[in-house]
Parts: sequence; C-alpha cells; structure tokens
Amino acid sequence: MKDFRTQTNLSRSRVRQSFRRGLGSYHAGASVQARIARHLSAMLAEHAGCRFERAFEFGCGTGHLTRALTENHDISELWLNDLVPDCAGAALAAVHGSVQAQFRAGDVLSAELPETPDLIASASTVQWVEDQPRLLDRLSRQLAPGGWLALSGFGRSQFHELTALGSAAGAPGYRDAGEWDHILPSGMELVAVHQTRIIRSFATVRDVLRHLRETGVNGNAQGGWTRTQLAAFEADYDARFRGADGVSLTYDPVWLLARKG
Repeated sequence: MKDFRTQTNLSRSRVRQSFRRGLGSYHAGASVQARIARHLSAMLAEHAGCRFERAFEFGCGTGHLTRALTENHDISELWLNDLVPDCAGAALAAVHGSVQAQFRAGDVLSAELPETPDLIASASTVQWVEDQPRLLDRLSRQLAPGGWLALSGFGRSQFHELTALGSAAGAPGYRDAGEWDHILPSGMELVAVHQTRIIRSFATVRDVLRHLRETGVNGNAQGGWTRTQLAAFEADYDARFRGADGVSLTYDPVWLLARKG
C-alpha cells in the first residue's frame, strides 16, 4: 500500500512546480480566477461588511483576491500566504492603499497563521487541499469569535471536458455547493454558498492546453504525451466539445461564506 503522506507530498510538489512555471503568465491568463476573486470580495462586503482588523489570505498567488480585498475593504493588517515563495513580489505589489501586509510562504496546513484574524479568505485554492476537513478545522480554531471565512473552490464539473477524456490532471478537492455544510466544523455557521458554471471558448484544443499550462491549473498532470497521443487527444476533444464559438473549457466555481459563533 502506498503511503498517503508520500502521495500528498508528491502532489503538492507537482502543484508547486506547475504554478511556478506558469507564474509569469498566470496573472494575465487567469481571467476567470480574477472574476471569481472579485465576486468573493463582493459577497463578503454584502454579508460581513467591509471592516476587518486582521486578515489572512492563503493561496494568494499573484494577487487577484489581494487586490479586490484591499480595494474594497478596510483592512488594518494583512497576512499573505502561498505554497510558491516566488509569489511574494506580485502579491505584495497587489496590496492597495496603506494596509500593513506581509508574506509567508508555506503549506496552509502547517504554515504559521496570524493570531485570531477576523477574516480568513482564499480564492481558487482550496480545491488543491486534499484534507479539507482538517484545513477547515485548523482555520476555524484560529479565527476570532465572530470572524469570517470566505472561500472559493470548484465543483465536480470543473474541466469536465478533460475528465470525459480520461485526464487525471485536475485538483484533488472538487466539491459542489451542497457538500460544504457537511464538513464545516462545529461552531461555524454557513452564511452563503452558491455555484455557477463559467464556460470559456478557445479557437483550438492546442489553445486550451496552452491556457492550462500558462495558468498552472493542471498541477497534477503526470508525464508527457507522444506526438501520436497528443494528436489523438486533440482530435477527440475537438470532435466532442466544439461549438459555434470554438472548443469549450468549463469552470465550475463555488463560493462560500461562513462565520464563527
């Protein structure tokens, strides 16, 4: 039997390498992730207001959510975290205004967390965490009483085109909107959750693959293809998923807000 911890470490290593490779192209290419981050920030303003003393954002990447939070919310102190240390420069540059911000690299399951933040937020990251109940338990214990948890991940229809063709390159933690309430720890109240599909169209299958590579979202992909395998994949994808606007790639974002009692 393979040791799960070894598999997890290998998976995180691949994810880290994949996002590091795509770091230079990620911010411009990740338009869907930017849209998701803005929506999460708007949800937070609607339900929780805009004033937070201490906030912690994990999986900050190049700063899509960082920018949205610091532009639209009054935050005194912001801790930023990402698995990829190279994100520090772009993430800190995304901080708007006079927010006191610092960056700490590391795995959110083991990295140092700030004391009693009243906001913990993350956009388009939680799907990469295999043990989500453990993560939520750790975050809820760290939150101040009355503090908010604002997350976005992806549902089970994420990249369904790739799944239909046998790809195993997706993230390990896809979870639909109706599943989140069941794994929230005791003391956390689910305030809002919803899910909506966003479909992008590309001229060719090769453009789809380039988009995946440039945004690092195929972080669990293993090995390469031969020229014959690549041609067969492109032909199959094109035959099954071409529409009037090109070939499709489906994003399936899920947003949720929860509050600690």
